[in-house]
Parts: sequence; structure tokens; C-alpha cells
Amino acid sequence: MTKDQINKLIYDGKFPDATHSRELIETHISWVILCDQFVYKIKKPVHYSFLDFSTTEQRKYYCEKEIKLNKRLTENIYLDVQPVYELKGCFIVGGDKGSLIDHTVRMNKIDRDKQMDILLIKNKVTESDIWRLSRKIASFHKNTAVIYKQDFPDMRGVFNDLATQKAFLGKNLGVQSENIIDHALSTSDAFIRHNQAVFTRRQNAGFYRDCHGDLHSRNIFLLPDPQPFDCIEFNDDFRQIDVLNEIAFLCMDLEAFGKKEFSDLFFEYYNKFFLAVANEADRRLFIYYKSYRANIRAKVNSLRAKSAVNHDDKTKSLKSAEEYLSLMNNYISLLNG
Repeated sequence: MTKDQINKLIYDGKFPDATHSRELIETHISWVILCDQFVYKIKKPVHYSFLDFSTTEQRKYYCEKEIKLNKRLTENIYLDVQPVYELKGCFIVGGDKGSLIDHTVRMNKIDRDKQMDILLIKNKVTESDIWRLSRKIASFHKNTAVIYKQDFPDMRGVFNDLATQKAFLGKNLGVQSENIIDHALSTSDAFIRHNQAVFTRRQNAGFYRDCHGDLHSRNIFLLPDPQPFDCIEFNDDFRQIDVLNEIAFLCMDLEAFGKKEFSDLFFEYYNKFFLAVANEADRRLFIYYKSYRANIRAKVNSLRAKSAVNHDDKTKSLKSAEEYLSLMNNYISLLNG
């Protein structure tokens, strides 16, 4: 579908449920429509180096894959794939009448106030929540498929891509940001070069698994049984990673919220349920993975600042980029210590 078609669907389209409220959330790869009872996620017809949603068939395939993968960690959220038809200028979700133009993932609507990031802001996350979440993720990692790859993900290339943002961040945040980036890149190169045996040992030991891939607080509902959702379906390499890389994202995210005590608790509980850090080399790798995740978030926010259409959005994204650069620098300092 196109953006104009999405707008028309929201304005006067027909959905399987009677709905009065229709809210659009847009990402760089999807349109998400929040209705009264259900949520509909439609993939944009885009083709990037890391994903291909360019055809109707591809989008249907990845809708089905998204449901299959996310059902590993959720209950009663992901429901089915619904067709989208056009009939006499009207867009219809579901049924079998009209010209088929796309597909959408249908989900039950969950109270957004139960999202972990919102609860963190409100100081409503408890130690019991962290314990239940760590048990859920550890159990998932224990039972998901072990991945034995021939090649490691190009972590060096991903980490060093932050250099493409150095001039922009230096101009907007000052020369200190450029110094942080240069120092982080040289430290990362040295760490990867000196720890090839650690990466190989962990892969041979079965720590590379078919994970969630995008595990952070915005993608978790803290229900009585925590529900991590919206895992990565569009690129297996982003999801099939070291479990330490996976939990490093969540722990880094908790620390970005100023909740290091929850990060430490999660790590402690997780490691009791599933021993993923057994020695000093593993501990240093965990710190590196946190710097890697902070690096990516800094880059994403820099890109958002570049493309912002107003001053407030640019300022907000630059502030986030600066915070993630600082966090990355803290981790890098620990590696150099």
C-alpha cells in the first residue's frame, strides 16, 4: 500500500471489527493502525540492504513469519494475517471481495500503559517484574534453536558505521562527540581483533541462538507474564545472535533510563537461570555488546535528527544521541580499564 491509501483506509476503510478510534503509528518500515480492539500492522513496500518488502508476496511471507516468530514469546497477542482489498475505491481489511492489494498482521490491542518503557518512566517497574522477565528470557533462550554459522555477523562494520555521523554530531554537539567516536572505534577494532577466540568458543558452545533480536523496554508488555513482542522477522542475521548480545540490549536500555540497579538485577537473575557468563572474558564481552548497542542507538538518533522536520524533533533526537554516546563511552572506558 501507499501512504495515501493508508490514510484513506484510516479515514473511511472497513475493518473486521466495529471501530471508532483509528490511530496511526508510522516507522521507517511499517504502518501500525490502532483500532478499538485490534491492531493492524502493514509493511511498507520498501527494499533496503537489510530487508525486502518490495512485493505483495514478500510482505505476506514476512507477515506470516512475524506471527510465527512472535508467538514464541507472546500469548494471545498475535492473531492472524488478514488480506487488504480495494473495492470501488474503498479499502477493506478481511473478507474476499475486491482486488487484493496487500496483507496485514492482526493483533489484540494491549494497554500501552503496560509497556515497560512507560512503566520505567513512571517508576512502576518492580524487582518482581525484573525477576519474571529474566526467567522468561532465559527460558526462551534455553529452548530456542542453536545457530551454528560459518561467519560471524559483521560487528566491526556495524560499529564503525557510526563514523558516518561524526561530522554531523560534531557540528551539533561539539568536538567532544567526535573524540568519543574516534576513541570508541579504535577500542572496538582492538577488542574484536584480540577476542576472536572468545567469539569462536561461544559459538561452538551453543550460545548463538535464534533470539528476539530487538529486545528493549519499548518492545515488552509487563503483564503478569511478561510479553516481549515485535521481534525481528525481516533479517535472520539480526536475530540469530549471541544471547549475551540480546540481553546486553535490554541491560543497556535499562541503564539509559537511569536504572542500573535493574540492569544488574536482570543480568544476575538471567545468569542464574541460564549461565551465559562464566568467566572474565565473557564479562568483558558483555560490556562490549552493551557499547555496541549504545553505538547503534546513537547512530539511529543522529539519523533521526538529520531528517527531523522541526526544531523540537531535531533537538530531542540530538539529546538522545548525546546520551547514548556518553553511555557508549562509559562502556568503552570499562574495556580500557
